[in-house]
Amino acid sequence: MSLPIVAIIGRPNVGKSTLVNRLAEEQSAIVHDQPGVTRDRTYKPAYWRDRDFTVVDTGGLVFNDDTEFLPLIRQQAMAALAEASVAIFVVDGRTGPTPADEEIAEWLRQQKVPVLLAVNKCESPEQGLIQAAEFWELGLGEPFAISAIHGSGTGDLLDVVINYLPATAEVPETNEIKVAIVGRPNVGKSSLLNTFVGETRAIVSPISGTTRDAIDTIVERNGQIYRLIDTAGIRKKKNVEYGPEFFSINRAFKAIRRADVVLLVIDALDGVTEQDQKLIGRVTEEGRACIIVVNKWDAVEKDSYTIYDYEKHLQERLHFTEWAEMIFVSALTGQRVEKILELVDKAAESHKRRVSTAVINEVLEEAIGWHSPTVSRAGRQGKIYYGTQVSSQPPTIALFVNDSKRFNDNYRRYIERQFRQHLGFQGTPIRILWRSKKAREVEGTNANRATRV
Repeated sequence: MSLPIVAIIGRPNVGKSTLVNRLAEEQSAIVHDQPGVTRDRTYKPAYWRDRDFTVVDTGGLVFNDDTEFLPLIRQQAMAALAEASVAIFVVDGRTGPTPADEEIAEWLRQQKVPVLLAVNKCESPEQGLIQAAEFWELGLGEPFAISAIHGSGTGDLLDVVINYLPATAEVPETNEIKVAIVGRPNVGKSSLLNTFVGETRAIVSPISGTTRDAIDTIVERNGQIYRLIDTAGIRKKKNVEYGPEFFSINRAFKAIRRADVVLLVIDALDGVTEQDQKLIGRVTEEGRACIIVVNKWDAVEKDSYTIYDYEKHLQERLHFTEWAEMIFVSALTGQRVEKILELVDKAAESHKRRVSTAVINEVLEEAIGWHSPTVSRAGRQGKIYYGTQVSSQPPTIALFVNDSKRFNDNYRRYIERQFRQHLGFQGTPIRILWRSKKAREVEGTNANRATRV
């Protein structure tokens, strides 16, 4: 059973995201002194007393203005209200009631969801009550004087909030797969997310930079739960000014770090850019499984050789990640989008797979039998004693050798290919640690193993 939802509503720059951070007890929503930073609705888990719930941040509401993203923000706010058990209408106690507040209040009175009025920025206990009293005129009941940044008054507000929340069964832990959707601006990340979900979950716009927060959405397919994380488009640092976009790019990098599988979305019309290469380099550094999703494939003029030529282009431009699966899709038409989750399942399984030491050494023995380490000009040859997997996510294998310097890059790549060929590990990077060890140390290790057996 899903958790009940509390929607945060208000005009721009009244401190909605700061309140979300306070209720969720984390600094996850972007907070910046500029109106319109939050655009999509963003879900965060929260807890008060003995109740768990989900708090939803929404974009600043502006009526009678249809420029830029404002109609889309209103649509997102309405979607949040439709699924909420209670809404918190946030206003600014320093400025007092404004015509925009009155307009939103009138709109909220027409909705079916209960509304609580939170007068933010009331840092002074005495002055705050006076500031809050001005908002009785909105006709939404008793105003709560709070300071989202300091936390004062939020406990009293939450005591009332939980009275509106339905009883929920204990939420069981799920073996979910966390999937981050990353890419350059305007390559179709939000459209891809919406196709997965089957609704307009994130704002889709031809204007670059629409998504700023990392957004979590839960999707279930065939009993498997996926946590989809939509992120802001990532541009070169020199093109990014300090401010909301700077913070959102850092948030996208954090999304990569907490993901199991990353979908790197590439625009089929643009091909692989330098920034795409840097992005997948970042994915590899973080040790995350990855799928290359070539979007807008429907817009490409094709013949019988097109897909093969394009695959060759991808392999040449992304030669250091030949392990990543690739798929050609159209988020607009839905073409092959559902198959992405099949690849996600395989990549996630490879990412967390553990292989026994006996199997790893069987692969090593066969690999060395086909191709032994090269001999240096000085007549010295590298020798691999044994290998063992030391961790997963990503799979990490330690190889104990006589001298790690005697193995050149070509041979190291050969060993990695052998592991992939025999053990799978498709869709995930694997790390191989070459550890120098003296022969007598290896003999001691083998003797200890024999004793334990």
